[in-house]
Amino acid sequence: MAKLHLFDMDGTLLYGSSANVELARELGLVEEFHALDADFLAGLIDSPHYARRAYELWQDLTVAQVAAAFAAAPWLEGIREVWADIRARGEYCAVISLSPDFFVRRLTAWGAHAAFGGRFPELPFRGAPLDVSGLLAPESKVRIADRLCAEYGLTRAQCVAYGDSMSDAALFSVVPTSVAVNGDHHVSGLATFSYAGQDLRAAYELVQGV
Repeated sequence: MAKLHLFDMDGTLLYGSSANVELARELGLVEEFHALDADFLAGLIDSPHYARRAYELWQDLTVAQVAAAFAAAPWLEGIREVWADIRARGEYCAVISLSPDFFVRRLTAWGAHAAFGGRFPELPFRGAPLDVSGLLAPESKVRIADRLCAEYGLTRAQCVAYGDSMSDAALFSVVPTSVAVNGDHHVSGLATFSYAGQDLRAAYELVQGV
C-alpha cells in the first residue's frame, strides 16, 4: 500500500536549528532574532506580530543569501537517500513547515514531491506588503496533508508523519504512524516511534514494514 511521508523541517530535518536561525546567521542578525524569539516564547507577541517583525528584518534579503543559509544549515544525513527510496517505491514525500516558503521550497530539489511553508512575497521583497493570512499554523499541517492525500489518491490511514515539537502534535494525532525525530515532550507521547540522532535513514527504517 502506497504511503505519503510528511516531514517537518525545523528541528526535524534541520538538526537543532531552524530556517530563521540559519537566515539570522547569514545576515548577522542573531541577537535580533534571539530577542524576537524570547518575546514570542514569553507570550509578548503572537505569530502574526513575529512574522511582521521578521519580515522587516528580512527586507534586504537576497536569493543568494537564502541559498547560502540553506547550504550551510545543519541538515540530517541521508535526506536525499530517503526521499529517493520513497520515490523508488512509488510512494510520496512532502515537507510542511511553519518557516518561510522561500526557504522550505528549496527541498524539492532534494527529492520532495512538495514543500510548503508560510507564504511570503517573492524575493527580493522590495517593500511588498506581507499578507499574514498566508502564514501557517500547526493545524495547517493537517489541512495540507488532507489536500495532498486527495491529490495522490490516498487517505490519512496511509500517512506517516515525522516531527519534533508542538507544531507537529496536531498532525501526529490524526495519522496512524508517526516518528518523533529528536522530539520533545509535545510529541513523545503521541509518536509511534522515536529516534534520536542525525541520520534520517535510521528514522525512516523504523517505519519499514508498518
